[in-house]
This record gives sequence, structure tokens and C-alpha cells, in this order.
Amino acid sequence: MARNYRTPGRGGGEIDLIMRDPADGTLVFVEVRQRASGTHGGAGGSITGVKQRRIVFAARHYLSRLRQLPPCRFDVVLVEAGIEWIRGAFDAQ
Repeated sequence: MARNYRTPGRGGGEIDLIMRDPADGTLVFVEVRQRASGTHGGAGGSITGVKQRRIVFAARHYLSRLRQLPPCRFDVVLVEAGIEWIRGAFDAQ
């Protein structure tokens, strides 16, 4: 549905991918993280609480443009030695 979605202005958020799950229509906000090495927690360790809040902020901005709110989910794709897709990696709280 969208890629590299950014909120306007400084200090906002950014979402790598916004997709719709064909199985149930859930709107999925996807953060893709890549790290060359596993030091400092690797790709997964780079998704801090601050990063999650910025993604949620951007998701709320995106949702504010919709007439009806669909079910939503936050997924993370980690790219290191392979690719790992984590469904429902965090919540919007």
C-alpha cells in the first residue's frame, strides 16, 4: 500500500512498508532492519522503544487519513545472515 511513508515535519516517524495481509485484511506496518554484524544486539537490537514510538506515531498519522480503522499489526523484518519476519513484534502502546 505504501513504502517509506513519512510524517510531515521534523521529529516525526517513518514506516518502511505498509501492507495488507490478504488472509484477514489486517493493515501491517513493517519495519525492516539490517545490520552487517551481530554486535550491539544486531538488527533486532536496533528497534528501541524510541524507534517503536516513532513507528507508532507514523502509523497513527497514516490511519488518521482513513475513513474506517482496520485491524492493525506491527511486524519487523530482520536481515542479517538470513531473513526473519516477526509478526506482531510490538504493540502500539
